[in-house]
Amino acid sequence: MNYKTIKFSRTTQNDFISVLRKRVKAHFETQQKSTYGNANMVIKTIFMLSLYLVPYFLMITGVVTNTWAILGMWALMGFGMSGIGLSVMHDANHGSYSKNKTVNKYLGYVMNLIGASAFNWKVQHNVLHHSFTNIEGVDEDIDPGVLMRLSPHAKHYRLHKFQHIYGWFLYSIMTFLWLTTKDFVQLNRYKKMDLIKGQKRTYRGVLIETIISKVAYYAYALVIPLLVINASWWIIVIGFVMMHMITGLWLGLIFQPAHVMPTSEYPIPNDTGNIENTWAVHQLFTTTNFSPKSRLFSWYVGGLNYQVEHHLFPNICHVHYKRISKIVRETAKEFDLPYYSQKNFIKAIYEHGKMLKQLGRA
Repeated sequence: MNYKTIKFSRTTQNDFISVLRKRVKAHFETQQKSTYGNANMVIKTIFMLSLYLVPYFLMITGVVTNTWAILGMWALMGFGMSGIGLSVMHDANHGSYSKNKTVNKYLGYVMNLIGASAFNWKVQHNVLHHSFTNIEGVDEDIDPGVLMRLSPHAKHYRLHKFQHIYGWFLYSIMTFLWLTTKDFVQLNRYKKMDLIKGQKRTYRGVLIETIISKVAYYAYALVIPLLVINASWWIIVIGFVMMHMITGLWLGLIFQPAHVMPTSEYPIPNDTGNIENTWAVHQLFTTTNFSPKSRLFSWYVGGLNYQVEHHLFPNICHVHYKRISKIVRETAKEFDLPYYSQKNFIKAIYEHGKMLKQLGRA
């Protein structure tokens, strides 16, 4: 499927998004608040970066020397790394962290700090996933490769029968693909899809940036710890792997239940590339919220439990999602449109597991 040929309806429930945008805009004007991040966002950024960097420096400076404590530091770094991805990098690369584009640009590069490519992430997530959510052949978030089947339109293999069992492990190792081959494979694919020029970058420039950031990451995250931390090399390697598995699992558990659910639809464009619904209505049919009442959980995952609000308003910082969720929910109800939400995180994981099992059947 060529993303350039896909067109959303301009008539089906078209009033929904115009009415909703007016109401959300009025909300911010009435409250006299910016749609960007606030002081709480800055505090969160400092916390997440500290959760990742402080344990690292405690290890390499010799403050922490006990083997179990060292492994504990790596575990904390895993939670810090996922927190950076969910709560800092995500908003920055959407341009919603700050009205200052330079701030967004450089905070977005913390993606490179944790071993991945900010450029590739923006293309995959902002351009393909947000524009063409759950559309087979275009949305790469539902195309993890042959080992998993996240769309009813994807090719079925026998091993998918067990994906509801082994899928969680694959989620936990997803960041290792970033560290090795994924960024380079994606970059070549985006070059062929003519997506690099659209971001006002060159293939050569992004490739050099990616290589340098990979070398820098391995140097500080693995080589230096192996050289200076007073522990056996295999302890360091176990800690490094554990850090990435914690990060990968968290990212998988937050992003996948938002779209791969029993309630999710997977629209197929017709022969001319047309989608039945408008883009905004399409987001409602393909997206699910979860755990809306848990403030601590929502704080840590960067408001991504409010995926409906995020998909409709990716240019609004996540610290505002809870407040605008009532507006979105009531407007959707008014237009007789769905507003899917799971009451807690455990229920969302359970439903996602059910969907994995369902998709795993022939």
